[in-house]
Amino acid sequence: MATITSGMTPIHSGASLLQQFRQVRSTTLRLADPLSAEDAMVQSMPDASPTKWHMAHTTWFFETFILTEQLAGYRIFNPEYRLLFNSYYKSLGSHPVRQQRGTFSRPSLSNVLRYREHVDEAMHRLLGRDLQPEILALVELGMHHEQQHQELLLTDILHAFWTQPLRPAYAPPSDSDQTPSTEPLRWISHSGGAVEIGAPSEGFAFDNERPRHAVLLSPYKLASRLATNAEYLSFIRDKGYQRPELWLSDGWDTVCRERWDAPLYWVKDGEGWKEFSLRGWNPLNPAAPVDHVSYYEADAFARWSNARLPLEGEWEQAAKGRTVAGNLLERWLLGTRPANATAQSNSPEEDQLFGDLWEWTASAYLPYPGFCPAAGAVGEYNGKFMCNQFVLRGGSFATSASHIRATYRNFFPPHVRWQFMGIRLANHER
Repeated sequence: MATITSGMTPIHSGASLLQQFRQVRSTTLRLADPLSAEDAMVQSMPDASPTKWHMAHTTWFFETFILTEQLAGYRIFNPEYRLLFNSYYKSLGSHPVRQQRGTFSRPSLSNVLRYREHVDEAMHRLLGRDLQPEILALVELGMHHEQQHQELLLTDILHAFWTQPLRPAYAPPSDSDQTPSTEPLRWISHSGGAVEIGAPSEGFAFDNERPRHAVLLSPYKLASRLATNAEYLSFIRDKGYQRPELWLSDGWDTVCRERWDAPLYWVKDGEGWKEFSLRGWNPLNPAAPVDHVSYYEADAFARWSNARLPLEGEWEQAAKGRTVAGNLLERWLLGTRPANATAQSNSPEEDQLFGDLWEWTASAYLPYPGFCPAAGAVGEYNGKFMCNQFVLRGGSFATSASHIRATYRNFFPPHVRWQFMGIRLANHER
């Protein structure tokens, strides 16, 4: 996910942040509530982490970067946790190998919950005081960091349940919209030109969203909604996974090596398909946006469609000034919905820009001109990942509305499929 660094000072008081802090921390507990202690320990692949680790690591952030430095007399819950729940901060010392997180039977889930209570109580005391803006900025950073891990908690447990023979559901079935058709795809024209992208100097943003700078965009058009399962099925039926001319070279090698023939979590069911989700098995909804596709698949589908993927500057220009609204975590749908079920209005503008699924762009994840990592240990995460990854925009149904914005840059390697990732087509304006 977009990494946990920030270079700004928020305009907040401790009292105003306290309510937000409580909300973020309680949301994590709500997401973990359906899981047993055994569920919370599972790590199904090296890229994922156990729920128990997500809960402890986000707590570790507040203890390590804030409480031990700013709250006089604070008692560290367990000194061994400084190493155990460190992720990648080399300047803070060693840390366990990521692939081994699923072997940590200790501490127990109940102990991790006590750890959270211990840190929360201390944070409540700290936020009741007059604090320097730099400390408030760290608190806000920690909350956004935890919101990132909330989404990872869901993507990771979905993959964990997928790998189990019983394939249990994270949440009970819902009265999902199985609309057989969706609104026709329309193309929305944008003039392009010299535009500014990136986060302004005021307000919260991660450092990879800054500095704000000018880019030159040719006139372009974006699809009015995300690509649907029905449209992707047409790609499959037209032997899309068997036609090397549609694929980047590394993508074709990946398809052949991994034997891909459909998005992750799709399974053939007689003459049709079914899909595994957080709510268990469901017949594939043709009108819902296609989910769990890699950059390679998104790019191949775009070529097959005589289109392309948008540049991140194009996406941001289209989203500029739009209200952050849609199928986001606060709706607790825990899945995608057809565009006509998530539309906020009858506006002719693009739908699903925020929520439902992260949208692949054709932009490599690189530093903006003049990028400078934040100072100190919290500056470690970002710059060192700016290689061999592509940018995604817009958030998903597992992203909090208070966390996403038009300038937000998510990023993943091009072969990854286990995140909530979809496709919005783009094209040149002719």
